Amino acid sequence: MKTSIAVARYVSISFVVCTAAILVFASCARAQFGGTPSSPQSTPVNPLPLSGRTSQNGSVVPVQTPVPGTTTSVDTVNPTVQVQGSYSGSANSTARIPFSGKLGFREAINRGLVFNLGAIGSTQSVRQAQGMSHSVRSELLPNLNGSVTESVQTENLKALGLRFNFSVPGFTFPTIVGPYNYIDARVQLTQSVVDLTAINNYRSSREQLKSSQMEALNARDLVVLAVGGTYLQVLAAQARVASARAQVDSANAVYQQALQQSGVGLVARVDVDRSQVQALTQQQRLVSLQNDLAKQKINLARLTGLPPTDQYELSDDIPFASAPPVTFDEALKQALDQRPDLRAAQAQVRAGEMTRSAARAERLPSFSIDANYGAIGTTPSQAKATYTVAGTVRVPLWQGGRAGGDIEQTDAELAQRKAEAEDLKSEIESEVRNAYLDLQTATSQVDLSQRNLQVSRETLALTKQRFEAGVTDSVEVVQSEQTVASAELDYINSVFAHNVAKLSLARAIGGAVDSLPQFLPLR
Repeated sequence: MKTSIAVARYVSISFVVCTAAILVFASCARAQFGGTPSSPQSTPVNPLPLSGRTSQNGSVVPVQTPVPGTTTSVDTVNPTVQVQGSYSGSANSTARIPFSGKLGFREAINRGLVFNLGAIGSTQSVRQAQGMSHSVRSELLPNLNGSVTESVQTENLKALGLRFNFSVPGFTFPTIVGPYNYIDARVQLTQSVVDLTAINNYRSSREQLKSSQMEALNARDLVVLAVGGTYLQVLAAQARVASARAQVDSANAVYQQALQQSGVGLVARVDVDRSQVQALTQQQRLVSLQNDLAKQKINLARLTGLPPTDQYELSDDIPFASAPPVTFDEALKQALDQRPDLRAAQAQVRAGEMTRSAARAERLPSFSIDANYGAIGTTPSQAKATYTVAGTVRVPLWQGGRAGGDIEQTDAELAQRKAEAEDLKSEIESEVRNAYLDLQTATSQVDLSQRNLQVSRETLALTKQRFEAGVTDSVEVVQSEQTVASAELDYINSVFAHNVAKLSLARAIGGAVDSLPQFLPLR
């Protein structure tokens, strides 16, 4: 009788030990191979930067300021195109597109659109936004993973809390189970079925991608303004140099004539000295203008990916031509309809709205499915197929105020984007108005400076005739030459200002790449 009781007790204890070992093994296997899917974590809100403007690394701004009469005969509009940041540099273009040594206007624009750093940066920003959108979309698509694992392990039963307070004669309870091994090959699938936070995060990323695409188009317009404006500056600098050379030739001719007349006693020595000073002054002015021309050509080369040198020629000339017949109201309407930076700002507003919806959805339940299928056993030949399918509904009860903090943050982001979009509308209208004002002023000054130049040249011709006849001295000749030089500068600056105003208007309306031939026809 006692023997039977001992055997029964031994069997029961062995059963308990084996059961514990099996439970330990099963729990370890489930923990490592996903036998029981864990509760899914909540999808975090995809954060946005506070500002939605992405063109802070560079800018292209046309600036026109009045030039007083210290250098020219009248107050004229002096235009400049300020290029800053990434738009002032470029990648090497001659390695991919050979350069003949003569740069045309359209060629300069095309090189800038491909190799200017502003255009390159905006293109890469689109790729970055597209990659980010793909990453966010992965939260909505099935995640499938495979694994093959071979494990050899032991377990400490005491460490797991399994203790036996009774003893069996002739038997010692083991504290270490194992070693045992198993091989597990398994495929795991996770699929989010309903997760409004992830859905709105993806919608927000799509709007950010649209914003980046619009910013890339806006960058192309800025490149056109930067390269086109710099090309016009080089043309104006060349015209100033040509005018200065003509003034040098004229001053040298007057000096030689005064020298000859002084030799025969027709004019005083002071007239010879005065005409020589005028010739030297014109030569100094020519050297300064040549230096400015060389620097302007180097700037243009930097914008278009050419070697930073002035050893090339411009093959196109852009003369004065009337602007396209577009009224201010039509131009403003076109700008508000098609300006890519405004469309980018509107996409940023929509992205902010989607992000705020994602933050609010953090308080809503979500549903997901987890499953795995594979084979597990001590050897591959003994492996048996096992699988698990689990559906989980997650109901957020208390998250420490995280959802409220995310909502407050996204509200601030959305308010900032709305304010930026409203400001951009006002900025676009001001750009269109400024371009129209500059265009009207430059058109008037071209006409006035052209007539002034004609009269100044006639006056100089008459003064030279009087000097040759000995009626007057070289003072009037020098003064007339200075007047002609100033009048020529006025005309050059006016034509340049008119062309820059048309270029600025094309950029202000939007789509400058396509509409450029209408505003700046080539000769």
